[in-house]
Amino acid sequence: MADVSVPFKNHNYIEKVAQDFLKQYHPGDTYPTPIEDIIELKMGINIIPIPDLSEAIEDVGGFISSDLLSISIDRYVYMNVRTRARFTFAHEIGHAIMHKDIYENGKFESSEEWKEFMDSFPEKEWSWLEWQANQFAGLILVPTHHLQKRFKYHVKQVKDLGIENEDVIMDRVTELLAKDFVVSRGVIQIRLKKETDSGNIP
Repeated sequence: MADVSVPFKNHNYIEKVAQDFLKQYHPGDTYPTPIEDIIELKMGINIIPIPDLSEAIEDVGGFISSDLLSISIDRYVYMNVRTRARFTFAHEIGHAIMHKDIYENGKFESSEEWKEFMDSFPEKEWSWLEWQANQFAGLILVPTHHLQKRFKYHVKQVKDLGIENEDVIMDRVTELLAKDFVVSRGVIQIRLKKETDSGNIP
């Protein structure tokens, strides 16, 4: 697949795709986003826990099938690491939504064939593919409008305790936001940086 091309999609494009996805599959607009229910009950995609998947394919937590009908996920992650499982599901749905043609042309049926499929991508194209899916995952798990409101709420909450050090405030707010949205601190840090850079969060 040396000639594969991943179309360029910037953050604004991906945010629109994420917003449309949530309007269609989660019109109730609550948080945390019920990504597992969306996948299984609304999209009809099967979740398949696989023992030691992360070890079998170099610490990869999961992948979506080329027919886009199932997501395989490391069983330990699925059972014990909720934040990572949720991000894995959202990431793979990003591939299904934005990279449908690429995946359907892959024709892989096993984790080994999936690994071969991924390894066939030139580094630049693979990086684009993964970046786009990561952006989508962050946006549907931590929607901008909810992030703005909860950030403002938690900053006030922490400052009302008499804490003035900005680093301490941000550390605590990041932790509280991670609990709100059931994601890792890393996901919150990336989302906050993006929205701060965009001027959506002062």
